[in-house]
Amino acid sequence: MKKLGISELRPGPSGNPEAPNAANSDEAKAKTYHSLPELLVFDEGSPVKNAEEWPERRKEIQLHFDSQIYGKVPENLPDVTWEIVEEKDTLMGRYPVIYTHLLGHVDNSRFPDIEVGIEMTLVTPSNKNQAVPVMLEFGWNWPPGMEFPKSEGPAWQEQLLAKGWGYATLIPTSFQADNGAGLREGIIGLVNKGEPRDIDDWGTLRAWAWGAGRAMDYFEANPNVDETKVGIEGLSRYGKAAMVTMAYDSRFAIGFIGSSGAGGTKILRRNFGEQVENLVSSSQYHWFAPNFIKYAGPMTVNDLPVDAHHLVAMAAPRPIFISAGAGDVEGSWVDAKGMFSGGAFANPVYELLGYKGLPTQTFPPQGTNLAEGEIAFRQHEGGHTVIPNWPYFIEFAERYFSN
Repeated sequence: MKKLGISELRPGPSGNPEAPNAANSDEAKAKTYHSLPELLVFDEGSPVKNAEEWPERRKEIQLHFDSQIYGKVPENLPDVTWEIVEEKDTLMGRYPVIYTHLLGHVDNSRFPDIEVGIEMTLVTPSNKNQAVPVMLEFGWNWPPGMEFPKSEGPAWQEQLLAKGWGYATLIPTSFQADNGAGLREGIIGLVNKGEPRDIDDWGTLRAWAWGAGRAMDYFEANPNVDETKVGIEGLSRYGKAAMVTMAYDSRFAIGFIGSSGAGGTKILRRNFGEQVENLVSSSQYHWFAPNFIKYAGPMTVNDLPVDAHHLVAMAAPRPIFISAGAGDVEGSWVDAKGMFSGGAFANPVYELLGYKGLPTQTFPPQGTNLAEGEIAFRQHEGGHTVIPNWPYFIEFAERYFSN
């Protein structure tokens, strides 16, 4: 805040609906955004005329995200060497698999005081003699032979294995902690040699996306994985990280973005649920570049040069499935309609590139599966989870993984 010349910040609304300063959850009171930053207009004012001009416009958009929201990744990042900690033939549910526990050693020769390791597991069918599609999840490890959580129907891991696909679990907090104190440690701290960040340096979301990129490096060298058919999935803050990964790393073929809310696919300018002031609070500011803090100080969300539809558009024309829970179960904090809008307003870029986005700009009834185009959306009947939408996502992904 001292570097930005800010002495105080506006407090964000409360996620407790009973609090005096509760976040707005009434659609009738949600302020409409009269205009959003343009997708297909260059910063100097001229329109993007055709698909050939999109890469240049995309560069402008990325620079805005780099400088104002997620931060720029430093140059000359350290190398990662992958070690197989354990590999065995085992069962996951009723499926025979090859289970591989991996540790990515990050070269810390430039600053030995900080050690960084990337923890990941990879599970692929053991009865396949060719490379298979893999879904990479930001999450937690499943030890070999451990029972899957009880749920209606097969667990998502079994659903993937039933298709002959594999899955991997990347532990984001193994290489970058989910708190502000951790910014002087992990991969961010290692590169900065334990010093504080500059105002446009990367935050935790981009660091987690960097880790996903190092996982992809490993997949490209693994003969059991079809590196052209690797997807990324995450829920909540990991949903934000999954969307950032899709936007910045074109090697990922598809994204399953679960309840990502503000900082993910939700339109930030929408006055409903979580707001920018919450994102830059002491518990969440580390996700973003320090520059982002100023939008809860002297500036407002309306001063941002980009919004969530730009983030979705950066992934175009690759497919994105946006998942949300029921408003009366998950709550209104993540703003299902705002996330839907982030996808719907990215349509013009997909269409410019010759693809289809969402088929409507009207927020659909709960349970409606909008999956005809390259942007899909479904609000399931459950809470803060993606579990009910896994079958719909797999059906969506099969279009891309089967040819």
